[in-house]
Amino acid sequence: MIINHPLLGPRDSEEFVYLGSAELINRPDWQNETAPEDFHNYQYIRENIAGENRELWYHEQGDQSWLVVTRNTLTHEISKVELATEVAKKMGRTK
Repeated sequence: MIINHPLLGPRDSEEFVYLGSAELINRPDWQNETAPEDFHNYQYIRENIAGENRELWYHEQGDQSWLVVTRNTLTHEISKVELATEVAKKMGRTK
């Protein structure tokens, strides 16, 4: 599978490490009253959706960047690749 890195161009997926759902960017607020339950769900509860998913990939054998890859888990077709820092900024998670 080829991942089209936004900065470096097409790269073999073997250069990357798959982490899981890009929803991990949405870390719960530790000050929230429901923080224990929120963090439990964040850490352990995962949906295993067949079809299009947004996933976190780490470019271990390259520039060590984090990417959000939109990929169909049935066909492995990649429709979008973004830098995770840019996705986090859009979500208001970083400045």
